[in-house]
Amino acid sequence: MRSSESGPAPGEHVGEQLEARLAARLATLRTEQGWSLDELARQTGISRSTLSRLERAEISPTAALLGKLCSAYRRTMSQLLAEVESEPPQLVPAERQAVWRDEASGFTRRSVSPPHPGLRGEVVEGVLLPGADISYDGPPVPGLEQHIWVLEGELEVTAGEQAHLLRAGDCLRLRLWGRSRFRNPAAGPVRYAVLVVLP
Repeated sequence: MRSSESGPAPGEHVGEQLEARLAARLATLRTEQGWSLDELARQTGISRSTLSRLERAEISPTAALLGKLCSAYRRTMSQLLAEVESEPPQLVPAERQAVWRDEASGFTRRSVSPPHPGLRGEVVEGVLLPGADISYDGPPVPGLEQHIWVLEGELEVTAGEQAHLLRAGDCLRLRLWGRSRFRNPAAGPVRYAVLVVLP
């Protein structure tokens, strides 16, 4: 995550700390699985050198890379991020919500209601800049339930072969079994909320 010229946004300091802990957690997960970097590269399609640099926090993971790693480790992105955070409180003030930015892809992700070991649902806010286009090879957990509610702008969501165009106020609910894609086809940014429910 990188700071913008106008200074850090609310929650940005949380994201900076998160990035270093995330790198360490990715290295630990690979070790726990007994996988070499070469084996993880085979499973994810991510180059060995990129994986090594991610684990050493030399580069920031893109949404696409993180999606592939989550699939390999059978975790949602929020579950992975929760593992590098302390136990979340019941009330999460806006300024304490973890924010992660993938500036190369034009994607910002806010963990509004972080996952909790005893709960199956969570709420995530996403913002995609105009032209941003993010694809995921598959869900981290097959049959993952999502409710995608567009708050501002337009969002094109493709699940499998079916594409849906959502405008402000529209909500798409689905279960993910295969590939998915989030694209902003409009001239302005799109802001949306995703309610994620584990099967």
